Amino acid sequence: MNVQKRSKLKKLEEVVPEGLLISAACLTERGYSSSLRSQYVDAGWLSQPARGVFWRPRGDLRWELVVISLQNIMQIPLVVGGRTALELQGFAHFLSQEPREVHLYGEETLPGWMNKLPIRQKFILHRSRRLFLNDPITRALSNLSLNVKSHVLKNTDPIHGPSFSVMPWGHWDWPLLVSTPERAIFELLDELPAKESFHMVDKLFEGLVSLSPNRLSKLLADCRSIKVKRLFFFFADRHNPAWRKRLNSEEFDLGSGDRMLVKGGRLDPTYRITVPEDLDAV
Repeated sequence: MNVQKRSKLKKLEEVVPEGLLISAACLTERGYSSSLRSQYVDAGWLSQPARGVFWRPRGDLRWELVVISLQNIMQIPLVVGGRTALELQGFAHFLSQEPREVHLYGEETLPGWMNKLPIRQKFILHRSRRLFLNDPITRALSNLSLNVKSHVLKNTDPIHGPSFSVMPWGHWDWPLLVSTPERAIFELLDELPAKESFHMVDKLFEGLVSLSPNRLSKLLADCRSIKVKRLFFFFADRHNPAWRKRLNSEEFDLGSGDRMLVKGGRLDPTYRITVPEDLDAV
């Protein structure tokens, strides 16, 4: 191997740490030709778990490593949110320990190879601007890239700045950007009733005793969805955590008229939404 090739291999080890992935497009941008990539695969320095992406093998390929690679190496603005973020942060311990789906939030389309990888989970993308007026994910990700070593996310966004957190993951404490529980609960409520169940959300709300009313207030003000805001207050009233007293539902736009969420369900008289018959309305 000549000096130039050794230099490129050494650079590759810096660009893609062991265990992480990089797309073929990103390698091309960095000067790694198709033939050179093939040589690395033949030599065992890289593997190709799916067409269009390469992996520096170390241990098992897991979904967390895929997302960490997207966020930190490929710089794709995505965050782990909704149900998955709540599971990671211990708020859904009563659910299965290994998720079948990984919920991601952002505006860019997922790479085609993501759901062709040899892992059990399916990646599902949700458009963050559909739920919130402002989209801070790009800014959050750029801040993350500046703070990889310290795992500290600094965000000056006055609305969503505290809405993301960095979870050190794995042996090397790779930074995984996730929605905070406050934001994740809004993302989860948006899935009702088509993709999530009232009873699962009701059970989850029992454990949401330490949320920040300040974060919740900012998210409520920025939330586009009347359905989500009404559901939020409905479940908050059912379980009445301490932070509920700090939020005045009259300060937020909850729309007007009745909303049928469950066919044949019971109409909640306060928030004018239908809920399952066997879920007592407040």
